[in-house]
Amino acid sequence: MTVANLVSASSPVSSLASSSASSSASSSASSSTSQSRRSRLAAAANPVLAGPSTSAVAVGEGSAGDVACITLANAHLRVDVAPTLGGGVTRFDWRNDGALTPIFRRCRHVAADTQPNQLACYPLLPYSNRIGGGHFNVAGRRVEVQRNRADEPLPIHGDGWLSAWQVAESDRENVRLTLDRHDGKPYAYRAAQTYALDGPTLVVTLEIENAGRDALPFGLGVHPFFVRDADTELSAAAGGLWLSGEDWLPVRHVPTPPAWQFGVAYPLPETIVNHAFTGWSGQAAVVWPKRRLSLNIAADTDYYVLYTPPDEDFFCFEPVDHPINAMNLAGGACENGMTLLARGERLARTFRFTVERTGLRSMPGARGARRQ
Repeated sequence: MTVANLVSASSPVSSLASSSASSSASSSASSSTSQSRRSRLAAAANPVLAGPSTSAVAVGEGSAGDVACITLANAHLRVDVAPTLGGGVTRFDWRNDGALTPIFRRCRHVAADTQPNQLACYPLLPYSNRIGGGHFNVAGRRVEVQRNRADEPLPIHGDGWLSAWQVAESDRENVRLTLDRHDGKPYAYRAAQTYALDGPTLVVTLEIENAGRDALPFGLGVHPFFVRDADTELSAAAGGLWLSGEDWLPVRHVPTPPAWQFGVAYPLPETIVNHAFTGWSGQAAVVWPKRRLSLNIAADTDYYVLYTPPDEDFFCFEPVDHPINAMNLAGGACENGMTLLARGERLARTFRFTVERTGLRSMPGARGARRQ
């Protein structure tokens, strides 16, 4: 497991100047059916790239309204990013013979009133998940953290996912977003997130710098919503997990039970799971047998949160560097994966999502017997 990037910085993470990028395409009218088909295929292979100055582009399955989105595309993937919606992803698709297959659940309503949990993925910073009681202690100081969602009794996921990010750089296969929260309380910080396409791989990098006066524990992660079919499988071996109470806060650490070990490709549970898994290798895979697709996940983190709501067409596998309520667990934040950053120090994490074609479909009846 690699150690987090932690360095002193004299310049802020968000010091990059904004730049605009756009591409244009031309087409000629044709009455020929074959020419029309070729035009549609060409359009799918070369989507419009929306730069920072673009007022709107159609994204997902609904109107983008007044939300500007940036489309990244190559021969394998298409990713749409909405800077003003927490810098989140609205779609992440695999391209095959001109068709686009969702890997992340697509955001079906992309507009100014889109809720974060309707997105395909969003960043988790300066911490992941809930903080018990809305406070924690560090270096003898009590730190109060305000609720940030009307529908949540506890502060959750920080404020990066709720903020409008700025576009610092953008081209056909990369976009870098920045967020300046130097006046935030209690967390004052500057952050950046980069989305980059590398062949069949989407690389997401998060960076954060403590811009406050006091040292605080910081943590990073991402929150993707994966497409879930009836036969979707997960491989994500972990040594243990924190069992959660009714408030979804961890109450007891236990070895991973057999039903949730996911040592090999294993059917997702039919009942709800909403726990933080520990002792993870940083490698996981999602398999869609009927689609003949798999997704390899690699992250420089030791934890993940698995959320499997019953009767939904998605599940969440969230690579994170600390468990839920890490600040208030025995030993404190830093003993549970978080990093104490003094003013000007930075933390970075990288998450890679690689799509692959799989072989023959599984034999009927060979799977599902181990569902819990």
